[in-house]
Amino acid sequence: MEKVTDAMRSEIREIVYDFFAQECERDRNEITDLTNVIDDLDGDSLLFIELLQLIKKKYGLTVSMQSVGKYMLQNRAETVGKVIDLMIYVMENQQKLA
Repeated sequence: MEKVTDAMRSEIREIVYDFFAQECERDRNEITDLTNVIDDLDGDSLLFIELLQLIKKKYGLTVSMQSVGKYMLQNRAETVGKVIDLMIYVMENQQKLA
């Protein structure tokens, strides 16, 4: 399990906010941790997959999409804040999710 530092948390937050702003064509300042990805940003599950691939590549993670999907069935990530939490969980638990 990798310890995610405060600097990494901030970086992940920035990546997630920038990703949703760009992909959903929204002003970044409109997005908060409480923004609902589907209802407020018209996002879908494909966006999540793209974001996870981006995080995997940036941090060299070796997680299985199937394992992350199973985790998400019980831990839904409907808001931007929950997506950030999920990305941090994936980083901290990549051996378990490999």
